[in-house]
Amino acid sequence: MSAIGTLNTAHIGVNVTDLDRSLRFYGEVLGFEVIGSGDADGRRHAFLGQGGRLVLTLWQQAEGGYDATRAGLHHLAFEAESIEKVREAETALKARGVTFAHDGVVAHREGAASGGIFFHDPDGTRLEISVPKGAEEAPAPHGTAPTCGFF
Repeated sequence: MSAIGTLNTAHIGVNVTDLDRSLRFYGEVLGFEVIGSGDADGRRHAFLGQGGRLVLTLWQQAEGGYDATRAGLHHLAFEAESIEKVREAETALKARGVTFAHDGVVAHREGAASGGIFFHDPDGTRLEISVPKGAEEAPAPHGTAPTCGFF
């Protein structure tokens, strides 16, 4: 343990190109509620959460979509309550035309009990909704390599 003790993720900040579009996606599609918003020096932002707990901050300050070749965020992963909830999310996302990296629920690696769905937000940011167990029967698209690393 470091001198500062144990650290937990408090929230994640994501740059977006169109705050209104991203709010519809993260709110209507993923179920986050706006718990605050504002405009700082011409950069609109919104705080999103669940049950009053801050999870994401969206900042409208990007000029282009997500770029996997640049240093920074690789993907953003959310943990669901059950594999059934992951499948419900998949159905809702597909109904809205969201692009997926893999077809259906996939395991994190060959033989893993954990797994989920891998998709993109409106700016191309890579997202995951997964569970620690319940995906035992799901295929692993990359054998022993981590599924979340290859999308």
